[in-house]
Amino acid sequence: MRALLKKVLAASHTIAGEAENGVEAVEMYDQLTPDLVLMDIVMPHMDGILATSNITNKHPDAKIIMCTSVGQDEKVKAAIKAGAKGYITKPFQGPSVIKEVESLLG
Repeated sequence: MRALLKKVLAASHTIAGEAENGVEAVEMYDQLTPDLVLMDIVMPHMDGILATSNITNKHPDAKIIMCTSVGQDEKVKAAIKAGAKGYITKPFQGPSVIKEVESLLG
């Protein structure tokens, strides 16, 4: 998933970092304060919903797009409640990823 997203975004955006798990994502956000985060719901050590909550509690203006599988409506609702500003579903389509990213970045 990360490789595909990186490929889609690298053509038009700078990739500041890439985390392998939720704990690392929170730590990297604190260090890099990126303009936008693409966060998977399912990750080791800390899921994306808790990582999103941890980030948005410290950084209320954080822009996080949650990446999820089709049919995960309850998890998407929990992610939005945790502070995610949008979501994309797997399998990813390049144009829909770019559209969601651009909608948040303005």
